[in-house]
Amino acid sequence: MADKATRDAFGEALKALGAKNPKIVALDADLSCSTKSAIFAKAFPERFFQMGIAESNMVGTAAGLALGGYVPFICSFGCFLTGRYETIRMSVGYCEANVKIVGTHAGIGIGEDGNSQMGLEDVALMRAIPGMTVFQPCDEYSTHAAVEYAATHEGPFYLRLTRQKLPNLYRDNQVFQSGRGIILKEGKKLALLGTGATVIEALRASEELANYNPWVIDIHTLKPIDRALVRTLATSCDHIVTIEDHSLIGGLGSAVAEVLAEVPDSRAQLIRIGVEAFGESGDPSALYEKYGLSAPQIVQKLKAKLPNN
Repeated sequence: MADKATRDAFGEALKALGAKNPKIVALDADLSCSTKSAIFAKAFPERFFQMGIAESNMVGTAAGLALGGYVPFICSFGCFLTGRYETIRMSVGYCEANVKIVGTHAGIGIGEDGNSQMGLEDVALMRAIPGMTVFQPCDEYSTHAAVEYAATHEGPFYLRLTRQKLPNLYRDNQVFQSGRGIILKEGKKLALLGTGATVIEALRASEELANYNPWVIDIHTLKPIDRALVRTLATSCDHIVTIEDHSLIGGLGSAVAEVLAEVPDSRAQLIRIGVEAFGESGDPSALYEKYGLSAPQIVQKLKAKLPNN
């Protein structure tokens, strides 16, 4: 299968689910061609609502639709949607509305669009809302599985998607289980945990770190995180490394740190790799290199911190 952005896989999955469930509706804030909700709109125009550049209104409308028995998917860039935090907090979170929030164009990986459109704090915001589930798939198949799960899961849901194309790591969606990290490589004393676009970077980095025999794990569910897996790694590994195209505050690294703090016999040192500043406009691969998210940069950073084997 060809490389595909997870936003493209989302559009295809939503269309397929729309054919099965007439209660699924989609709302977009004037970015349907970018979020790929346009695929659903073309197939089911009577169940698609173009809300214009009015995200707060879209969130409120979706909450009303959810409380009326529909399953609304609301779509925009992640930074624009979570910028309406107060509305999401009250209309969706507090009301426990069955709204599926789809934030595309996550992280510095969006490239040339620049910092104003890069969702770098969105996971931190969504994780803080009680009852909110947070997913970030890493390829086409895991995206299809995440969308299918979101459609049947009862409650607020945030789905974080990429603009850039990603290679397929899986052959089907059967490997996906909500709240369970996917072990891509079993290891010994070092664990590399990626999410979304950084999973492939972790996998590539593991080749250069083969002498450390690293675990490589896809953490697609950021909330609830796989606490059992993190606890196991905490007592068996010397180092756990989290890699994310998101702020170091509030994302994967923070979620893992929260679990480690509750493991009294943890022996693992946590190394967090993420974004510590606002992004900028540029080629996505060049930005990954500059901000330390590319496989070579991950390897360089870890070799400077890990003991020689």
